[in-house]
Parts: sequence; C-alpha cells; structure tokens
Amino acid sequence: MVVPRTVFAHYMVGLCLNQTAEDWNIDITTAKSAAIDGFALNIGANDTYTVAALRGAYDAAAKLGNFSLFLSFDFAATGEWTVDHIANLTNTFKNEPAQFKVDGKPQVSTFEGASFADRWQEVRKKVDGDIFFVPNWSSQGPEGIKLAAKKIDGAFSFAAWPNAGETKVTTWTDKYYQAVLDRKAFMMGVSPYFYTRVPAFYKNWYSSSDSLWFDRWMQVLDVMPDMVQILTWNDFAESHYIADIRDKQVLAEAMPYVEGLPHAGFRAVLPYFIAAYKAGKKDIAIPSSMGEGAVVAWYRTTPANISHCGDGNTTWGQQGALSAKAAVNDVISIIAVSAKNTSLSVSLGNSTKTLPVQANSPQFFLVAFGDLNNETGSVSVTMENQTVVGPAITKECPGSRVLNFNAAALELVVFPNNATDSQTTANDTGTGGPSDGAASSQSPGRDRLTWVLIVLPSIWTMLAELQ
Repeated sequence: MVVPRTVFAHYMVGLCLNQTAEDWNIDITTAKSAAIDGFALNIGANDTYTVAALRGAYDAAAKLGNFSLFLSFDFAATGEWTVDHIANLTNTFKNEPAQFKVDGKPQVSTFEGASFADRWQEVRKKVDGDIFFVPNWSSQGPEGIKLAAKKIDGAFSFAAWPNAGETKVTTWTDKYYQAVLDRKAFMMGVSPYFYTRVPAFYKNWYSSSDSLWFDRWMQVLDVMPDMVQILTWNDFAESHYIADIRDKQVLAEAMPYVEGLPHAGFRAVLPYFIAAYKAGKKDIAIPSSMGEGAVVAWYRTTPANISHCGDGNTTWGQQGALSAKAAVNDVISIIAVSAKNTSLSVSLGNSTKTLPVQANSPQFFLVAFGDLNNETGSVSVTMENQTVVGPAITKECPGSRVLNFNAAALELVVFPNNATDSQTTANDTGTGGPSDGAASSQSPGRDRLTWVLIVLPSIWTMLAELQ
C-alpha cells in the first residue's frame, strides 16, 4: 500500500441541488489555490440529483487537472444505502480521470454506517477491481475500528473538535487510531470551527474554536497521518466552512448566523501547513503562492456578555451541560507566517496592538478585546504595509436576541508588488451570488439526529478492557 500524503476537503453534495458547472469550476479552482488536493464528496442515499452533481464535479476536476475526488457515503443522512446503490455509483465514477485511487483502487469512504460493515465485502465483489475502503465510524471509536480491521483498508476519524466542556482537542484519538490500524491508512480530520443552531434537527452547540485551526494543523505535523480531510468545505450550517459563502447552499435556518461572516480567511495559511505536512517538518520556507507571508484572523462580532442577548440554549459542545457562553472568549485569534522577521498589527476601532512575527515558522496569537480597550468598530490586520479590514465588532445583540457564536475570518496575503499601503475589505457575502435555488431539504447540512462523533477516551478505554 502506497498512500501519498494528501489533503482533501469534505464537500456536502447534498447542498448542490442547483449546482452549475461554473460553481464547480469556482470551488475547485479556489481549493487548488489553497493547495488542497481534492474533495471527499459526501452524498446521501435519497438525493435525486446526486449523479448529476457528481458528474459536474468529476468533469470540472478533469478539465482543471491535478485535483482528485472520491465518494463518501453518508449513512446519517435521510435514506438507506444498499449494496447495489453503492456499487453502481462507485462503478460509474471509478475510471474518471479525477478519481482518487490507492494501489489502482478507487478510494471510498463513509460518514458512519458501522451497522453496514458486514455488507462491504459484497460491495467489493460488485466493483470490478475492488475498492480502497477508508470509512469514518467515529461512533465506534478506535477499538471498534480494531475489531473491523479485516474489513477495511484504513479509517477516517471525525474527532476534529474539543469534547463538550473542553477548550482544546488533543491527539489522543488520532494516535490511538494509528496504533490500532497498524500499517493501514489513517485519515485525520482537521477543522477550523464549529457552531450549529438548527433545532429542528436537534443541532444546537458550539465547540471551542479560539485556537482550533492552529492547534489542529500543528497536531497534523506531529501525527503525520497518511491523509488529511478538512471538515469542511461547505457545511455552512455547522460553521466549519472554508469556502466562500454561496447563498443557495446555506440552509434558511443557518443564514442568520452565516450571512456576512466569511471564512475564506482560513484558507490563507493552508499552502504553508499543507507544504509542511508533505515535507514532514514543522518549519519550512514560505511557498511561493503565499508571496512573503499570510495572516488569518478570526473573531466573533459581538462580546459574549452584552445585555439582553441570550444563548439560544446553545450548549458548550455536543450534549454539553454548560452554556456556550461559558466557552467563548472575547478574542481575535491570529495565525501568521512570514518569509522574514517582521511584525503585524491588529486594530479595533482606535486601538492597535503590534505583535512580532518570526520568519518561516507559524505563529499564533490571541488578542483579547480588552487588550484593545473593548472598543467597537471595524477590525483590521496589517503586515508589511498591507491591510485587510473585516466586519465590525458591535455591542448590539442580533435581531434574534440570540448571541451569534459564529466568527468572521479575515485573510491577508503579502505580495511585494502590493506593499504600498494597500487595503482590502473582507466583508465577503460570497461568490455564489443571489440564491437561485434552495439547499436540499433531504440533506440539510447533515440530518444527523445521532451525531456521535466525539467519544470520550475513557469510554474507549473501558471497551478495550472488556475485550
């Protein structure tokens, strides 16, 4: 088995009811510019437009080149997968130029579906040439994967966020997966953020995200998995999107906490982290696509303690006992990489804080609102005389009277020919234009009533002891 270090982004095809060829071109071109190698195409069993959407993705990827795709069967979405349905879709696309293969076999993954585990041998028999099967059965934990080792070629872990009531995610789960998989492939989940408030689908929680994007990429450089999957490209309803906002892919229930809060900035530092991952070391020269450096800064646009603004019953973590208000800190989180020793400044209203940045090494900073005199107004970040301005921080509660736990993420890439006090604005409303179609009612973000992703280490330890 030879698996080159590869980075994918998780793409929700269930949101592609009215996806056009140009939409796919934009998404793939944008992902390639961030050094992403391909998309994991999450598909539900009941969506009638799946084949058309997949055809658009594979055609665009083949046309643009150097971009890979594979199917990820979502067992938590509406509908039930059958052996024939899975095999037929796999056979339809397995020989496409953009299909990602390992040892000549098309890679296939899942979201959950552990109860279907014994049926995959039947799928293998119906796919000419077999498959390279790397499922996500996070609800079973590493010990469950160990028991299923003979049925799979690897495993993908969705444990990319801190547990309920915790501020940091660790590598305990990742390294446990690696240990039980032995020489089989391990795909590690990485995510920048998590907040969802779609009560109709029993989804209403926030996971600590102040340092998550930095922490998780540094953990990738420690764990060095065979593959990485970014969670996600376009799951807007769970606020971990790194794509530009496309209105027609945003659920109506999620639009109040997504609109006006771009996450494109999270892509700014990806070329560095991905190049470091592929090089197998933490400190590397800045990739040429990043010019002389890059910065991402993310922050919520309202302080947590503003008056008459509730938490909307949002909990701190999935099935958490505490309010999400207990989790959030009023901070601007910053990752910076630079080709030379320099400094950056972050401003809020009339207050500014300057921070040192060392050459060829990722730097992380937390700047509290209090460090900037708790002012309000636009947020700006400057490095090498280039500035980006983002959405304003205000002390006004949204019209819903519920605090928005989502964040805006600003992007600054420093190029020498722009170093003349240039300024850009990051008040991005998306490249998708006005909505020309509703997102799938069958696959709303994820209709996951049993979204059991983060299983406590103590539970896995207990299961191991029972074996």
